[in-house]
Amino acid sequence: MILTYLADIHTHSIASGHGTSCTISDMAKEAGRKGMKLLGITDHGPGTLASGTSSYFRGLPFCPRKRFGVEVLYGVELNILDIQGHVDLSDELLSNLDYAIISMHGQNYRSGTVKENTLAYQNAMKYPAVKVLGHCDNPAFPVDYDALAYTASRENVIFEINEVSLTPGGYRGDTRANNAEILRCCLKYQLPIVLSSDSHGKEHVGDFTYAAEFVHQTGFPESLILNNQIPRLKVFLQTR
Repeated sequence: MILTYLADIHTHSIASGHGTSCTISDMAKEAGRKGMKLLGITDHGPGTLASGTSSYFRGLPFCPRKRFGVEVLYGVELNILDIQGHVDLSDELLSNLDYAIISMHGQNYRSGTVKENTLAYQNAMKYPAVKVLGHCDNPAFPVDYDALAYTASRENVIFEINEVSLTPGGYRGDTRANNAEILRCCLKYQLPIVLSSDSHGKEHVGDFTYAAEFVHQTGFPESLILNNQIPRLKVFLQTR
């Protein structure tokens, strides 16, 4: 039996562009309707076309922390820009957000060798706000998962298992082998993971249908999945 999970910390509102018209309140209302307890809003950084500006991220810390009975965290999905691990939001703005996800997107980062891509992630992990490696299962950006997991365990960063990546017919292609390797390495280093919907809009908030099925089929231990361990998840995100 696959559990129902209570937290989703990788979601996007209208501020990320991509055609969605859902506000943060729309997202929280849907999360509350589904019985969720914790929602993380992680709109794309300014490097993404039509996404949130610096002013948007500056204002997020002043937004309500509780909406429709759901606790809301305010973060960002940063774009990795180069092998040096530079990202598209300033240290000042990052320090005032709850956490950051780091991801590679083709419009901002030109994929290199396995060694180069791995180094880019490792360098980006050194920002204190960075807590989650976003969809690094993408075959377009090959990496050394063992090296990433080792660094993540040292830097207090975790992997996500991304619902969009594992949805059949998804635009990232077949990511199952990469996700299996992520889970193997996380188990090796006893590194927790988080299931992420990566929902753009309210429709898929808290939807881990394929991600949860995949993780449980591999026998990955529930004790290392943080979505239902909300106090532990919040402490983890707040540790800099």
